[in-house]
Amino acid sequence: MLNGEESIEDLKNLLGYMGIEILFAIDKGAKIFETIKLFSGLPISCVKGRIPVLLELNLIKIVKKEHFLTEKGLKLKKQLELNSD
Repeated sequence: MLNGEESIEDLKNLLGYMGIEILFAIDKGAKIFETIKLFSGLPISCVKGRIPVLLELNLIKIVKKEHFLTEKGLKLKKQLELNSD
């Protein structure tokens, strides 16, 4: 899809509000669809629709059916936190 060199603005636009909420939910410890849904407050259909985008952008990975942030995902989360101050 992309070359891995997206700017923070590109990623924010690609993820949208829901993708960012899912990213933060996974960072807070949500590992499976149901807990991601609970932590993010989003409907399960939205979670299941956004997870492939996060995977494609290499922001999350799946290990033994659990979701984790990648190094790129952690960097984006930190940048988003800095920009929200």
